Amino acid sequence: MKQAKLHVEKDFRVAQVDDRLFSSFLEHLGRAIYTGIYEPEHPLADANGYRTDVLKLIQQLGISHIRYPGGNFLSGYDWKDGIGPKAERPRRLDLAWHTIESNQFGIDEFYDWSQKAGTQIMGAVNMGTGTPKDAGQLVEYCNYPGGTYWSDLRAKNGHKDPLNIKLWCIGNEMDGEWQICHLDADDYGKKAVEAAKIMRWIDDSIELVACGSASTMQKTYPEWDRKVMEYTYDYVDYLSLHRYYENEGNDFDFLASFVDMDRFIHTLEGTADYVKALKRGSKDINFSFDEWNVWYQLKQKAHPWQEAPEILEDHYTLLDALVFAGMSMTLLNHADRVKIACLAQLVNVIAPIFTKKGGGVLKQSIFYPFAYLSKYGRGTVLKPVVTAPAAESRYGETPLLQQSVVYNEQEKTVTVFALNIGAEEMQLTLNLRSFGEVTMQEHICMAGDLSAVNTFAQPDAVVPKQLPVQQGTLRTCDVVLPPQSYHVLRFKL
Repeated sequence: MKQAKLHVEKDFRVAQVDDRLFSSFLEHLGRAIYTGIYEPEHPLADANGYRTDVLKLIQQLGISHIRYPGGNFLSGYDWKDGIGPKAERPRRLDLAWHTIESNQFGIDEFYDWSQKAGTQIMGAVNMGTGTPKDAGQLVEYCNYPGGTYWSDLRAKNGHKDPLNIKLWCIGNEMDGEWQICHLDADDYGKKAVEAAKIMRWIDDSIELVACGSASTMQKTYPEWDRKVMEYTYDYVDYLSLHRYYENEGNDFDFLASFVDMDRFIHTLEGTADYVKALKRGSKDINFSFDEWNVWYQLKQKAHPWQEAPEILEDHYTLLDALVFAGMSMTLLNHADRVKIACLAQLVNVIAPIFTKKGGGVLKQSIFYPFAYLSKYGRGTVLKPVVTAPAAESRYGETPLLQQSVVYNEQEKTVTVFALNIGAEEMQLTLNLRSFGEVTMQEHICMAGDLSAVNTFAQPDAVVPKQLPVQQGTLRTCDVVLPPQSYHVLRFKL
């Protein structure tokens, strides 16, 4: 049996976790909106057309913010098409995903839905076909109290009080050649600055996110990020990060994805700190990791120009959930710089929640590690001393143990998230002496058939299990981690 040790000191702290780390993303893409969260004909839809069965599951995830409305969709979207009387809203071609957009759901509907879901909105402005002026008008529509054209139009459309959206993305993946009206770093940097100026002149309380590289595979990465931050350093608060992983045929390499994700964040930390030094600045540019997930890209295609087609509907295995869990621990371990993170996406499109049109709703395998991340990942991330076996992956020498430790002083709990990516059992020894005597409250485990998938016929094929806990008070604890397994270990002080 492999052996690993975690020596946890309560004063070895990384950072307090920002609640916005537990955020998600909904784009006008596939069935994310239409027949996902919004389906007026559904028997469980409320008076506004919102699926109440979906709302209940979203509430279980404890999501802080939801990024909306895109995504690639954003770069060709005119937000004005989605306001006012629904019968008068135009049907448009969405060039990003080659679909038909009905515009029956827009910013006003999304605000009302978010109130029911218990989430806040992370807005986004179009930097493709859109202009800085358009961006300012959207902020005015959403946030200005009243007495102007756009704020009065909002009131006419049913929201007398401001929507008060305080977090905004300035475009999406503008380095990508696939983006509508793609820009190079210089042109995007200049345009983003002008948009930021206008948006902040209208509401100086908002926070802004500039576009980082869409992928490490981009030839311009990380030069794009450097240039964009040099332009926007004085105008924005965050740089966006996006990262997806898929199984390319080697399970161990796939399980080791957290190693690559960690290096990706370190690279951009260095890039951001270089720009800070260059600018003789005092503030850190922190990160909005506003797209992350397992995504089997380009595997599904639909006939063009359908309305709400079934695209990007990945069905997640236990293996996918383990990789997802490893990524979530990386986000926690970088809580000093990653302040926002959005699981992409939330419903139907590469999502933890899956629906049938007119039918039921399903928790995918990745639902569970996100739910535990949100429920037990709040507090202060600690930096334990780790001793663990390693093996070679595509990323070089790779630890077989991925972990993150969160100390919640208010609730007097310590939570250890652990992932064994090896093919053998691992005995994990936890040294918790710095907390005095503790009691073990819970041991949650996900393990078993790596290819198992939840379906409507078998919705519980992949679910977490409760394992026995060590009884009595303790200062150290030994737990056995089965091969290729995810764990949540909870202790009460």
